[in-house]
Amino acid sequence: MQNRTAQRIALFVGIGLMALKFLAWWITNSNAILTDALESIINVVAASFGLYSIWLSAMPRDENHPYGHGKIEFISAGFEGALILLAGLSIMGKAGYNLLYPQPIGKLDLGLILTAVAGAINFGLGYYLQRLGRKQHSLILTASGAHLKSDAYSSVGLVVGLGLVILTDLPLLDNIIAIFFGGVILFTGFKLVRTSIAGIMDEADDHLIREMVQALQAERRRQWIDVHNFRVIKYGATLHIDCHMTLPWYFTTRQNFQEVKAFERLMMAHTERPVELFVHIDPCDPPENCRLCPVRDCPERKAPQEERLDWTLDNIKENQKHRI
Repeated sequence: MQNRTAQRIALFVGIGLMALKFLAWWITNSNAILTDALESIINVVAASFGLYSIWLSAMPRDENHPYGHGKIEFISAGFEGALILLAGLSIMGKAGYNLLYPQPIGKLDLGLILTAVAGAINFGLGYYLQRLGRKQHSLILTASGAHLKSDAYSSVGLVVGLGLVILTDLPLLDNIIAIFFGGVILFTGFKLVRTSIAGIMDEADDHLIREMVQALQAERRRQWIDVHNFRVIKYGATLHIDCHMTLPWYFTTRQNFQEVKAFERLMMAHTERPVELFVHIDPCDPPENCRLCPVRDCPERKAPQEERLDWTLDNIKENQKHRI
C-alpha cells in the first residue's frame, strides 16, 4: 500500500511538473528547456505504467504464476528505459536541426525560474522514492526515483547553461546544451534497459550472492559438508534460492529436514526480503568427501579430513561437489 501511494504521488506531481515545464518552453522557445519538458512526458507515462506494475506485482501467486508476479518490475523498468531512450533521441535530433536552422529565444529569466522550481521538486520526490524503493526492495520505485533525480540534475545543468546564454548572448549554446543533456538522458535510459534485461534473464547478482555466502561461511554447521550450485533469482521483493547441500549419507529424512530448516533460517536472518528456499540434498561420497568433511565423530569416516573448504562467490556456484 505504501509503495502504491508513493507511486500515485509521483504520477500526480509528474503531471503538474510537465505542465510547468511546457509553460517554461512556451514562454522561452528554448530547445534546452524543451528537453526537460519532453522528458516530463516520459515521467508521466512511466509513472502510470509503474503504478499498474506495483499493483500487479503485489498480487498473490496463482496457478498461472507459481512464482508470483514480481517480474513485472523488470518489464516496467525496461519500458521506462525505452521511453527515455526515445526522448533522448528526439531531443538530440531537434537540437541538431536547430543548430542548422536557428530560432529566436526569449524571456529566459522566467523560464529559468520555472525550470529551477521543477528541478527542486523532482529531486525531493526522487530522493524519497529511491529511499523507499531500497527499503521496500522495489525496483519500480528505485528506478522512478533515480529517473526523477537525473531529471533534477539535468534541470540544474539547464539553469547553469542557459544562464551562460543570457550572459554571453549566444543562442547557439541553447542547442549545444540540449544535445549534451539529450546524451545524458540516453545514458539514463540505457542503464534502465540494461537493468531490466538483466532481471528478465535472471542475471546473477554477485553482490547479493557474496553477502549471503559470507553469512553462510561465518555460521556454517559442521554437518553441512558441502554447498554448491548456489543460485539466487529475484521475483520482485522475493528471493528464490536454490542449491545442492551435501549431508552425511546416513542421516534420516527428519535430520535432513532439520538441516534444511536451519539453512533457511540462516538465509532469512541475513536479509529483510522474503525468501523461498529449494535445497537438493546430496549424500556424502566416502572417501572423497571425507577429505573435506569436518564431522570428527563420523562413524562412517573412510579418510581423515585433509583440508577445510571455505565457500566463496566463485566456488559455491559450481555445479558439482567440491573435492580435493
